Order: sequence, then C-alpha cells, then structure tokens
Amino acid sequence: MKTPKRIEPLIEDGLVDEVLRPLMSGKEAAVYVVRCGSEVRCAKVYKEANKRSFRQAAEYQEGRKVRNSRQARAMAKGSKYGRKEAEDAWQNAEVAALFRLAAAGVRVPKPYDFQDGVLLMELVTDADGDAAPRLNDVHLEAEDARAFHAFVIRQIVLMLCAGMVHGDLSEFNVLLGPDGPVIIDLPQAVDAAANNHAFSMLQRDVDNMAHYFGRFAPELKSTRYAQEMWALYEAGELLPDSPLTGVFEDDEHEADVTGVMREIDAARMDDARRRAARAEAEHGPAKAEEVTPPWLQ
Repeated sequence: MKTPKRIEPLIEDGLVDEVLRPLMSGKEAAVYVVRCGSEVRCAKVYKEANKRSFRQAAEYQEGRKVRNSRQARAMAKGSKYGRKEAEDAWQNAEVAALFRLAAAGVRVPKPYDFQDGVLLMELVTDADGDAAPRLNDVHLEAEDARAFHAFVIRQIVLMLCAGMVHGDLSEFNVLLGPDGPVIIDLPQAVDAAANNHAFSMLQRDVDNMAHYFGRFAPELKSTRYAQEMWALYEAGELLPDSPLTGVFEDDEHEADVTGVMREIDAARMDDARRRAARAEAEHGPAKAEEVTPPWLQ
C-alpha cells in the first residue's frame, strides 16, 4: 500500500521498512501494521487536534508536568506555539505511560520508538498471529468473563500502584490476546496523586469493565472494586497483590458538625489574637483596640 506521509520519516530513518496495511482508525489516531526488519509491529499515527473527536479536557490535563514556565504560559494562552506544545505533551503522555506501566508489569503493548507524532509499538496478536480483537468484538462465556474481569482489575491495581489511572478504559480499548486482556490507548492517563479527578476516573474505568463483563456474568455489575482499591491507595496500603473482595461499605457515620464548628471558631480566635498582637507591636495599644475584635478587647 501507499506509505502514509507521516510514516515516511520513519522509513527514511530505517525504523520502518514497509507499511503492510491499515489496522484501524480511532478517535485520536490511525494505526497501521508495519514491518520492521523481520518483525511485524504497529505504527500509531496521531491525528491533528482539529481532526480528533477526543478533546483534551481540562480534567485530563490537571497535574501534568510541563518542561518550563514558558511552555506553561503559552499553553494557557492558547497561542500557536502553545497549541503545538499542548499537542506534543498529549502525545508524549502515552509514550511515557507505556514505558512506565510496562516497567510496573501492566500488560500493555511494548513501546519501541516515538518520532514526529508516530508511536512505534508491539502489534498484539491472537493465537493465530492475526491482530488481536477488542473486547467489544468478542462473545464470552460466563467463566471467561469472570477470569478476564479479575485480570483487568489486577491490571488497574498495578496501574494505581504505579501512580496512574487510565481515564478512558472500556471494552473498546482492551485487546484480547492469547495470554488475556491487553490495555491500550493511554494518552489521557492521569497522575493519581496530582489530579483531583483521579478517583472519579478510576471509578468510571472500573464501572465500565464491570458493565461490560457483567453482560456475560451479571453478578459483576454489583462489585465495588474502585472504592475498595482507592481506600487502600489513600491509606498507602495498596500493593500489586493486595487481596480485593469487590465489596465496600460506605462510611455512614454522621459528621461531627459541632466539633467542626468548634475547630473553625478556635482558628478564628487564634487568627484574631495574631492580628491584635501585630497591631499592638506596630501601632501601640491604643491603635490596636481599633483592629481588635470586641470579644478579645
């Protein structure tokens, strides 16, 4: 087939020998099967921002690091340079996530190289050597659904232990390889500690998996793994092999409103005393009376 223009630089640099066929085109990229020497891999060509249906929502950008203050200012202003930097950061996020998660033992495609908006990585295949199907394209027996669900939950735990949340996990971005599910599409992955939306994204990821596998094993729809693993994560007790039950009881204890108000009043009193002390030191006792609350005079 004709070589896509974006892949031509990789051929010129000897990273790719031949483009064999298109594999799929998604909301953020087009993927091609390519030959690299004796190996068959895939090349993910990211679409330009104005051609993507998946927008870089602010909730995904929160907590991501930028190279310097100039880049941050440009991205905030939305200048031409800033848009380019934001686009580069969006694409680089998946590369960084793949390397980070692969090192943590998460089953993701192995990344090889990234150049000019093209990610070269492992082609996940099925038992016959063909491109592995997405979960959405397969029918499962109840027993397999339970086993695969447990496997994916463990992958999510591994991701969280590595400090990351996928953020867009569903049956459309999990492949089914001969050794089980493989998680793909990670440009929107977020830092669990730095992003205030991390838990809601984790819960959505886990709920999506429960809903999908629950089509074949309905009891999975009522599990609450997200709340369970997040509670362990917040307590600093989540480990890759932490046992999970899928059962989680919400804290139904009533808030101690009186105690909270007492703490607020105490803080206000302390602040007032500090203000009064500063005023007296700067202006003398007479002037201090003017800025001292009546209950402290």
